[in-house]
Order: sequence, then structure tokens, then C-alpha cells
Amino acid sequence: MKTISLQPWDAADYLDSREAMVSYLNACISDDPGDGSLIRAALSDIARAQNMSHLAEKAGLTRAGLYKALAPEGRPGFDTLLRITRALDIDLRFDQRPQP
Repeated sequence: MKTISLQPWDAADYLDSREAMVSYLNACISDDPGDGSLIRAALSDIARAQNMSHLAEKAGLTRAGLYKALAPEGRPGFDTLLRITRALDIDLRFDQRPQP
């Protein structure tokens, strides 16, 4: 019997361009169950990929505050989400959903 070695997978390892970040965030927005948990998790992955301390400073948050907001039990407000996306140079936009 052959032994298989598994490595942990971390989305942050693959978020190396603004295009990758935006695509990932858009996919998570589309798949979010409606409680924002997937969006928060995606922003956490992106923040880790971009250097959490630098992003916190750019967003006008403390490093601890950013970690708390993006933690699995975090419930960041809309103002915090805007500060984070703006610090990432990502526009947050709304669009009509296609009609069935």
C-alpha cells in the first residue's frame, strides 16, 4: 500500500495579483450563503496574501482589529468592509442579477 503525503492548501498562496484577488472575491460573493461568511473568509485570505500589518495601516485599522474583523467569528460592519476593499484598491460595486 502506497502512502500519500498531503500538504495544507491555502488560498492566500495563490492570490498574487489584483486580478486573482478580484476573481476570488467575486466567486465568493456569488457563492456566499447570505450571511457574509464566505466574503469575510475571502477578504481574510486576501489580507493574509497582501501582508496583514500593511493592509491594516492602509485601511486605518489596527492589526488586531483587522484580525478580529476577519476572524471566523468576526462580523465586520459594512464600513470596515469598505475600508478593507479600498485599502486593497478593489472597487465594491453592485449590479443587477440576470433575470431567469
